[in-house]
Formats: sequence, C-alpha cells, structure tokens
Amino acid sequence: MPTSSPTAFDPNQLVIRPLAGPGELDLFLRLSYSLDHELADDLATGRRVPEWMWVALDGDRLLGRIAWWTNAAGGEPQALDFFDLSPELSPEERAAIGLRLLETATAAVVPAGTRRPEFGRFLPADWREVPETRALLESVFGVLVATGARPLVERLRLEWRPGTPVPEPKGRLEFRPVRDREDLVALMTPVMEGTLDAHGQADLASGLSAREAAEQHYDEEFAHYSSPREWWRVAQLPGTGEPVGFVVPARNNYHHTIAYIGVLPAHRGHGYIDDILAEGTRVLAAVDVPRIRAATDLGNVPMAAAFARAGYDAFEHAINYVWDAPGVAGP
Repeated sequence: MPTSSPTAFDPNQLVIRPLAGPGELDLFLRLSYSLDHELADDLATGRRVPEWMWVALDGDRLLGRIAWWTNAAGGEPQALDFFDLSPELSPEERAAIGLRLLETATAAVVPAGTRRPEFGRFLPADWREVPETRALLESVFGVLVATGARPLVERLRLEWRPGTPVPEPKGRLEFRPVRDREDLVALMTPVMEGTLDAHGQADLASGLSAREAAEQHYDEEFAHYSSPREWWRVAQLPGTGEPVGFVVPARNNYHHTIAYIGVLPAHRGHGYIDDILAEGTRVLAAVDVPRIRAATDLGNVPMAAAFARAGYDAFEHAINYVWDAPGVAGP
C-alpha cells in the first residue's frame, strides 16, 4: 500500500499571503538564500515592503516564498529576486505550489497590464554539478517558464580583494572625470550599438535606439548611486584628448562595484580594456574599499578574461529570466 510522504499536504489548506509586517521577517527566513542578510535593511529603507514579500504556508510550515525589490523607497517593483521552494517537497509539489505562489503574488504586486519585473538569482558556480542544488533551482526555473518567462543570460560574478596588485598606469591613456550625464551617455551610445551584453541586446531588440538604451541605463541605475561622480572616468588619447572608453566605479546599495566599462568601437583591438579596468580598480582601491564586485555575461569571454587579468576572481554565477509580454499567465 502506498503511504503519504512526511511532507504531504492538502492543497486546499495551502495559504498564500503577504507578510503582515516587518515583524514576520523571521517567518520569511525559514527558507534560506544568500541575500537573506540584506532583508532587514531593505525593509527599513523601503527597498522592500511587506506587501511585496509573500509566503506559501501549510499550517506553520513554510513551503515557499517570493519577494520583489526596488532601488529606492516609493518606487515600483523593479526586480523579482527571491523565489524559494522547500527542499522537503517533491518536484511535483514544488511545481504546483510554486505556480500558485508566483501567480497569486504577481497578480497582487505587479500593476495590471505591465510587464513583470525581471527575475534574478545568484547561483553557486557548480550548481549544475550538485544534484540537490540543481533540482531545487530547476523547480524554480520550471515555474517561471510555465508562466511565460524565458532565460535571458547567465553571468559571472566577480570580486577583487584588497592586497591584489593593481597595475600601474602604462601611459597609453589619460583619464579625466565624467563631466555630466550627457558626457557619459554620448560615450555609452556607440558602445551600446555593438554590445555583447545580453541586457543591452535585449534593450535594442525591444525597439529602443542605442541612445535611448544608454539613457535608460543611466537614469535607472547610475543616477541612483550615492558615491562620488568624480570617481567616474573617461579614457582618452594623450595629446589629442580623443575619447577611447570609460569606466564607472561606484557604490550601489550594497557593494563597491565596477558598474559599467566600455571601449569605443573605433579603439577596440588594442587592449585598452585592461588600462581602463585598472583605472577603475585604482579609483576604488584608493578609498580602501573592503572589496570590489563586478559581473559579466558568461558568454562575454573577452571581458571575463580582462577581469581575470586584473585580479578579479569569479566566485558565483547569476541567472536572469524575463517575461516578454505583460499580464499574468495564470494556471
């Protein structure tokens, strides 16, 4: 006679709801993810609100959780960055509960008729080789796909630590601070036209011009950095002052980072990326940061190689899924 598993539950008893308030954070933390330590501060600063943090409960047992994030208090949800399902569940149970949780919460959080925010997840670099990790993640990815999402890109997450040598300037380039928004956007535009970055390519495929994509990137990300704009650098040829590229060293809400780096198309093939990345690293190293984070697409082999030459170690992967159409698919 088949017997029910110890994790069996009555689907009719499943409760899916948002957190009642910050006091329920401990409930949300009964499942785990590498960003758990950021949640309390995110709630305190308004980057998250309890109404965006949902749980699936069987009695007092947490079977799933989901949450959205924004970069500044009062904004619309910008990213879906928490989606966890209990490892005690069978794959079939994870698929069913995950779908109900995702669709119920999305209908309440994401404004009707708008595109769902992108899903992002940090992953161990060996996630495909560890059966338990792969099974859990593929359950989550399967739910996303069932609602109309598609994988956009897998990325390398990189880190530079103090004590790592920073190359001295070679003298091939001079560097000056970015003057203003137009100064940087004008340089970002030609870089965007030939980008290998999957997010940039998606922006262009959506119908945005390279200029519009550059402006959107600046306004949605760079404009919110609280770190000094004087850190941002334009690389130029000595004597003529002709721009070669740029780098944006910054501090986001969580880490110091090389937020963006680019070489103008006319100057590619000369190894300038190494000089520009070294300058961005020097800027941050000079203010004694505890670490520098960066990321690049797994398929962008030249950029990954440049980070490796500069002493950045790949410590993790990240994956992004996107929905191309607005609305809730629903089961």
